[in-house]
Amino acid sequence: MPRVARGFRLQWEAAQDCHVLLYPEGMVKLNRSAGEILTRCTGTASVAEIVADLETAFGATGLRPDVDAFLDMARQQRWVELA
Repeated sequence: MPRVARGFRLQWEAAQDCHVLLYPEGMVKLNRSAGEILTRCTGTASVAEIVADLETAFGATGLRPDVDAFLDMARQQRWVELA
């Protein structure tokens, strides 16, 4: 179950009209898709549950490959860890 890694904080930044990921050395400005995925990475939902929630919220199907690709990149960047 993915969650935002220790040392990072996800928050909505109204001035930039997007989610950002804050860490001691800086900030990552997220696009809408990345923000929507990371807001669901709370450590309580599986990847399948996150995908199902996104598909329901946006009336879409087939999001699993995109979510997997983003989470792989986020793990490599150490933004996300498994709970």
